[in-house]
Amino acid sequence: VQLQASGGGLVQAGGSLRLSCAASGRTYNMYRIAWFRQAPGKEREFVTAISWSGGSTYYADSVKGRFSISKDNAKNTVYLRMSSLKPEDTAVYYCAADRLGGALLNLRLGSTYHDWGQGTEVTVSS
Repeated sequence: VQLQASGGGLVQAGGSLRLSCAASGRTYNMYRIAWFRQAPGKEREFVTAISWSGGSTYYADSVKGRFSISKDNAKNTVYLRMSSLKPEDTAVYYCAADRLGGALLNLRLGSTYHDWGQGTEVTVSS
């Protein structure tokens, strides 16, 4: 599966942004799509995930209530709507695909995911 992330940019604190992750290739293999982010000097962290078929969603506590993940199966695209953005949301955001349906226990681990997009940069100014 090939993933193409887009939609990043510069936004003021309190603003909103929508990221997109377009999938191509063997998309029938996709079980779950996740967004991770990596801020400068920090480790990559899980943000949110969505089940490709059922649509179950999962969020990191730090973004719950502010971020919303959704999907359009017809377009093979996952969206990340980010609202009430904070400077600490500044990071490069990556989408990733799980093709095997890893255990929920490992949902937040990067090693669970098999394919990664190139990342899109989000900068939130104070």
